[in-house]
Amino acid sequence: MTTSPAPSDPHPTGLERLGVADGGEIRRAARSTRIGLIAFIASLAALLVLTFLPLPYVIEQPGPVFNTLGEVKDAKGASVPLISVAGADTHPTAGALDLTTVQVVGNRENPPTWMQIVLAWFDPSKAVVPVDAVFPQGVSSTQRDQANQLMMVDSQQEATAAALKELGHDVPVTIRVVTVTGDGAAHGILKAGDAVLAVNGANPADTDAMRAEIQQGAGAPVTLTIERDGKRQDVSMTPKKQTVDGAARWLLGITLQQDYTFPIDVKLQLDDVGGPSAGMMFALGIIDTLTPGELNGGKQVAGTGTITADGTVGPIGGIRQKLYGARAAGADYFLAPGSNCGEVYGHVPAGLTVVRTDSLEQSLDALKVIAGGGDVKTLPTCTAADLKKN
Repeated sequence: MTTSPAPSDPHPTGLERLGVADGGEIRRAARSTRIGLIAFIASLAALLVLTFLPLPYVIEQPGPVFNTLGEVKDAKGASVPLISVAGADTHPTAGALDLTTVQVVGNRENPPTWMQIVLAWFDPSKAVVPVDAVFPQGVSSTQRDQANQLMMVDSQQEATAAALKELGHDVPVTIRVVTVTGDGAAHGILKAGDAVLAVNGANPADTDAMRAEIQQGAGAPVTLTIERDGKRQDVSMTPKKQTVDGAARWLLGITLQQDYTFPIDVKLQLDDVGGPSAGMMFALGIIDTLTPGELNGGKQVAGTGTITADGTVGPIGGIRQKLYGARAAGADYFLAPGSNCGEVYGHVPAGLTVVRTDSLEQSLDALKVIAGGGDVKTLPTCTAADLKKN
């Protein structure tokens, strides 16, 4: 006996006519929609929370640019020359010798939000850095600002000394004790204000030479000839071994400052800017002010770098932000410390020519080429080889 397949329903339901098998699929679709909506709302809420959630980072971005040949506002809001000189002839200048700065967004007390961090991450002119790198633990924003102001004062002194020495002036220096730590080798022996005249019988040329003499002793007792209240005396102490930046150092537990006796009265006016990185541009501005002609040929040249009294140009922080700040201010040329070249190569904004420099003399040589309309391609610059040195 054979059977035949059951006949199909000649009267399909309304759901079937609409292409829906049954009500279960509607319920499943509705449930999926609810789950998707809940997930969307949760994601949106999380995004809103993250937008305002502080993170342990700060943002470095290009700060103001100041022409060392121009004017700035003093504490009272009046326009004053950034560089003013008394006791010597000055000469007209033109163009700009710009010093560049970095502005920090956020601090330990008020860090930037997640959204600010994300936006900065994709902006080549900005950098996202750990808050500890800018605001160390245990150091308040006020203490940091005070330290930066002290470094600015030292930078101005070094820049003036370097400029005047370059111009052939004799610039005597006195090494002076600024602070004495309570647990250091010099505690109870040295006092703030003491002038250091000699180390182990030799007259140190500067603080670096004094530190080198102490390190060379490798822990042996050190005899300092000091002047206190107009009287000379010899004092001895034994340095203590400490680890600084991963390296063993022999320290007396003091901070030092170099006081110069300048034959010319040079005043540098720049409020609300701290740190040592403007040193080289200060020195160039002083030289341009004291010499005939235009050091830059009337062009706009920016730069950065610390400087010592002997004219050595040293590294600084935030070099990439300073490059972008210089270009945004209209500079065509940028003098960059050679020790920063590993950070410079591959990050130069379009239209800006970077010249590498390691000394005040090299910076002056570069300016001669720029001022004379020479081929700047012949000047030293940052190359891919510098990446291997980082």
